Amino acid sequence: MLGFVCYSFPGLAIGAAPAADRPVLSIQGSNTVGAKLAPMLIAGFFESQGLRDVRIAPAGRENEQRISATAADGRMVFAEVAAHGTGTGFAGLKDASADLAAASRPIKQSELDALAELGDLRSAEAEQVIAIDGLAIIVHPDNPLSTLTVAQVAQLFAGEVSNWRELGGADIAVKLFARDDRSGTYDTFKELVLGNQDKTLALRARRYESNDQLSQDVSKVPGAIGFVGLASVGSAKPLAIADGDSQPMAPTSASIATEDYPLSRRLFLYARPDEQSAQLQAFITYVHGAAGQAIVERSGYVAQSIRAIKLTAQADMPPTYQQLAREAQRLTVNFRFDQGSARLDNKARRDIDRLVAYLNANGKRMSAATLVGFGDPRSDPARTALLSKLRAMAVRSELARGGILVKEINGLGDELPVASNQGAGRLKNQRVEVWVH
Repeated sequence: MLGFVCYSFPGLAIGAAPAADRPVLSIQGSNTVGAKLAPMLIAGFFESQGLRDVRIAPAGRENEQRISATAADGRMVFAEVAAHGTGTGFAGLKDASADLAAASRPIKQSELDALAELGDLRSAEAEQVIAIDGLAIIVHPDNPLSTLTVAQVAQLFAGEVSNWRELGGADIAVKLFARDDRSGTYDTFKELVLGNQDKTLALRARRYESNDQLSQDVSKVPGAIGFVGLASVGSAKPLAIADGDSQPMAPTSASIATEDYPLSRRLFLYARPDEQSAQLQAFITYVHGAAGQAIVERSGYVAQSIRAIKLTAQADMPPTYQQLAREAQRLTVNFRFDQGSARLDNKARRDIDRLVAYLNANGKRMSAATLVGFGDPRSDPARTALLSKLRAMAVRSELARGGILVKEINGLGDELPVASNQGAGRLKNQRVEVWVH
């Protein structure tokens, strides 16, 4: 935990100094976050505060690292990252051994209840979306298949498909590689793939604590299939994935940034909302800022920075959408909402500020942006269309607070789904896109 006595890093007024044998910051939890991203973010933060000789080194146990640095007065300071799975991060918050819990999935209701005494860990002060990741389905590089549906992936990992020829591939046995039970990556896979198809993981699957090791083994074993975070694809072959009525999507930076890729996910840091030191708040601010998000990009994940991309109009697009594709560019940000409400979720609230800054910086403040709302299929199409437009109106209202005048809003109902309408897929389809002219 953060322990201070009478010290301050240059440029950061905190009334404290760390005890020599105690870390100034302790992060526990997800291997996806902790293996590379969290140590790099801490190192970048240390450097931004004027510390010297910043080093990242193994801490003596597998999947644990120590980030050390030297202060201006010669004092040695250090932080620790232990990456043993998302669940261990929330345990660290509970027993006060961690300042931040790293997670590659949202906090579960059971975890929220167990940590209720710490405050509302779903609040904007506690829940920090720091990056977007794509859960890549990877196979051996020689596998001729390039596309699978979520249903097919579930069948494979449930052990219902034993030979690739059953899916049109080569005559070779399927070999399953999966993350371990403590992994947020595995929790996400269970939710987005196995759970949506009422399947369970085959007992014969080989389990891993590390994304990188799993990927390396898949790339060496013919017939292998596994799942990893985007940054760990390595030399394995990622497949395009289709979900429900969506078109197959490869895990690209653009499809993941918008969270349209069916197996995209958010990476989180969770903090106690009621006990955050000035230094901890400064670190969180750094992570969300331009320097922190640049580190996210360098680490192999997808940053929450906004850029414009050109899409090609397709015949199966609604006419309004075809016109947008011809005349405008889509921004790599989507707005999504808390479950069962029209209230922007925690990521969307920060994305409003990012979008306002982007539009101002690119001369798009007045009547240059179009908002397009989408929903999920319901029994009443007219109601679905109305709800999709109301979502776009909610985003317009928030942008207006930042001085942005939107050119136009549209509600396209349940058109152009990006996921099935089961579980988390329903929330993915309830979205607002941003286009600029």
